[in-house]
Amino acid sequence: MQVSALLAPLAPAVEITAAEVREALDPRVVLVVLDDDPTGTQSVADLPVLTRWEREDLDAALATGAPAVYVLTNTRALDEVDAARRNREVVAVALEAARAADRRVVFVSRGDSTLRGHFPLEPDVIAEEVEREAGAAPHLRLLVPAFPDAGRITVESVHYWVVGDEATPVGETPFAQDATFGFRSSDLRDWVAEKTGGAIARDDVAALTIDVIRRGPDAVAEFLGALPAGTTVAVDVVDESDMRVVALALHRLTDIDVLLRVGPPYVRAHIGQEIAEPVRAEQIPFRYERGGLIVVGSHVPLTTAQLQELRRQRPDTTTVELDVRRLIDERREAHLDERARAVAAALEEGEVIVHTTRELVTGRDGDESLAIARLVSSGVVELVRRVLAIAPPRFVIAKGGITSSDVASEALEIRRATVLGPMLPGIVSLWQPQAGPAEGIPYIVFAGNVGDTDSLARVVSTLADR
Repeated sequence: MQVSALLAPLAPAVEITAAEVREALDPRVVLVVLDDDPTGTQSVADLPVLTRWEREDLDAALATGAPAVYVLTNTRALDEVDAARRNREVVAVALEAARAADRRVVFVSRGDSTLRGHFPLEPDVIAEEVEREAGAAPHLRLLVPAFPDAGRITVESVHYWVVGDEATPVGETPFAQDATFGFRSSDLRDWVAEKTGGAIARDDVAALTIDVIRRGPDAVAEFLGALPAGTTVAVDVVDESDMRVVALALHRLTDIDVLLRVGPPYVRAHIGQEIAEPVRAEQIPFRYERGGLIVVGSHVPLTTAQLQELRRQRPDTTTVELDVRRLIDERREAHLDERARAVAAALEEGEVIVHTTRELVTGRDGDESLAIARLVSSGVVELVRRVLAIAPPRFVIAKGGITSSDVASEALEIRRATVLGPMLPGIVSLWQPQAGPAEGIPYIVFAGNVGDTDSLARVVSTLADR
């Protein structure tokens, strides 16, 4: 349906500034964001992000005094058993570190804005661990997948993908056909019932709708405060002010603990960050004078269109293709060796695009498809690792959630980084690695399903045209 028609009946947004939200923050509280792939950082700036969760890593992050800390779990690339184990590990270490630092943790399970990922598994595991450690589970679970910067909004509990003036229920988009995390429902209440196999019925999901949110923080606080313990709440969001109203209401409900399952921008709203301006070229520290490396692993249609536009705008850019089928059979080692040498040589002349063949190879079921995806992703990681050893690039862009996680933690060995800010308004995150082989190499995390057709080309131009 048309966005204009969808939004026309809604009351005006309540104007809440980021400063008002910041003033309401309890300085002892820290959000620990378990990010199921690195794209959750694209809406924030000047926050620590970790790809490891040893005690020393959490201690260092909490010592910064930041209101939020991101821990990259990469669980979207794992099966349920490994995803659950990883969530338990992070929660246990975070609670221990927070006690030592005299901080109180609010846990955030960061999920995909198009509803793909381990739900309800991850919130369930986090709640269980909190209850085991603290004696009580979070009182409410808020589901806030909206990402207005990238065209994801929720109205009357229905989650939409917006392109131009067309709003499509997300269950009718290609994202819902995901081989591992597919779904049918667009109404978040139905989606929760679908994903929990009926363990949480549709009518048991509370709908925090726009009409309540746009009556202001007091109305939201009254709504949430009346809900019974254990309730899952589907939250409407159309723009930043809606999230700020919800955040301010939660800050006022000091006697209620919550667990958040959110898309990228809610953390920004919750801690009272302004919407950061895109990072400019002159703000980016570069170490090397070679060309930059653009690694494309995502297969969603938008990424393919962005890759085509990048090639159209920069036709002289070298493209090196990794053959997916060679990466999953006995030809893998020879293929990686030859491709890595080709990339390293081309970087001496300028930017290089590396991508897998656009053929999507899937298995007989979700688990087998995930195993193939891992094998392909590990091939991309190995290629980048070899290139880094031969010819460190000026910058690295990783396109796609799993790809960007694996490149960050395995190929570039980024253990700790600072999120410098977005490369485009509200989307595409630039990390500044701290120590290790990637120090001095700006790392850009670019989700597969965000931006316009020319967004990848615009980011490359900012980094490469100097």
